[in-house]
Amino acid sequence: MSFASARVLTPPPDDAEERVRFPVAKTCLGDEIFSGTTAQQLRAVLDEVDVDQCDADGENAFFIADLAQIYRQYMQWRRELPHIIPFYAVKCNPEPMVLQLLAALGTGFDCASNGEIQTILDHGVQPSRIIYANPCKASSFVRRAASQNIGLTTFDNFDELDKMKRYHPTCKLVLRVLTDDSKSVCQLGIKFGAPLKDAPRLLARAKELDLDVVGVSFHVGSGCTDPEAFRDAVLRARRAFDMGAELGYQFDLLDVGGGFEHDNFAAIAAVLRSAIADYFPDEQFAPGGSRVAGLPNGLRIIAEPGRYFVQRAFSLATNIIARRVSDAHEDVAGGEAKPEAMYYQNDGTYGAFNCIIFDHQHVQPKVLTLDRAFVYRDDLPAPGVAPGTRAGDLWPCSVWGPTCDSMDCILRLTHLPRTLNVGDWLVYEGMGAYTLCAASNFNGLEAARVRYTLGADTTGDGAPEVVLARLRAAGMAVDAMDS
Repeated sequence: MSFASARVLTPPPDDAEERVRFPVAKTCLGDEIFSGTTAQQLRAVLDEVDVDQCDADGENAFFIADLAQIYRQYMQWRRELPHIIPFYAVKCNPEPMVLQLLAALGTGFDCASNGEIQTILDHGVQPSRIIYANPCKASSFVRRAASQNIGLTTFDNFDELDKMKRYHPTCKLVLRVLTDDSKSVCQLGIKFGAPLKDAPRLLARAKELDLDVVGVSFHVGSGCTDPEAFRDAVLRARRAFDMGAELGYQFDLLDVGGGFEHDNFAAIAAVLRSAIADYFPDEQFAPGGSRVAGLPNGLRIIAEPGRYFVQRAFSLATNIIARRVSDAHEDVAGGEAKPEAMYYQNDGTYGAFNCIIFDHQHVQPKVLTLDRAFVYRDDLPAPGVAPGTRAGDLWPCSVWGPTCDSMDCILRLTHLPRTLNVGDWLVYEGMGAYTLCAASNFNGLEAARVRYTLGADTTGDGAPEVVLARLRAAGMAVDAMDS
């Protein structure tokens, strides 16, 4: 995909509509940042692509990433949960610009491997802003974490305690307890988390080994759909705190994990505020953390949000590379229409759409172009074309990825315009979480690239000038282009 970033940088024209085609800033990483809405950036990229004349890979799928949306999510977090420090889950989306922005905003980072830790350290983040939130680590990883000066990690089993004693005895430990994650998209309790009944023995063993357990963590599962799950989890954490106190521990850290989504974030935040007030009644909040009466160092509350920050910020554009039309119009059992057409696009389950398999996501495309003309409306539900337009009738169809694997299926049944042809484009919104982080080059296919924008020229949280000013104030090297 040939982006504008491949061209010689020249001052943008006065016309505001044209400014989205030229970078407005450049970071120390060499990434160019544009200005304008996601829709404007989609159009700007497609205006540069001629599928009939471009080089091989010239029409590759691509992401538009709205950094202003990430900033708005951060500001919403500050408003709703001002006393809980977010430690971004790096595994969710480790794009360098995402990490650089969040580092500049002052978040911590939840890392699950030495590779993720090194990535964050390479962004200039201090080790004190990292939690090694993996309860089951390879011995070599523990030794490496010690050399990286990582001072905080989780555990949920006896062998991990022995490992920490042998390879990193000065590390502060956090007991991860099992919670009810039955209302989450991705349930993690089948793999991680100690049942409360095991907590006393684990803590006693840590005491015998002279290890410093400083708090309790939990995770209600990724993509939690029931805010009340957090109340139950905070109650379990409170019980673990009490168990620790009986053994002489004085915990000063509560890690409320992940599971946050944009759509129900306000409800989750309300439940968390209420639960913490109920089960930690002595808490007295202070900027940057919280204090509990009687604890000399106070109580700090952190969280591990991932998709909350990035899911809505990324949109993925795909090109229709092939189409098969069937004359057999049969109905399947239950009266459900059988696909009359099969569309093949240039990204699939071996690429960004691995989220369908690993993250249990259900995606729905919107139409970007029809007969090569831009028709995208971000204010309409899928397929995103206004009634009465040249889109014509919708027909039942399936959507497939580009590889030779028959498992590479995006949608077995959806409805798209009959006039959608080879060379046209689709867009999938909300594709920022657990997508490009697990994309492969299977079949020799190139993974989708990312084009960054600061969003529209608006006021308030997320305005381009606000984001740039905040980044510079936090020490991020961003050079403005001439305007």
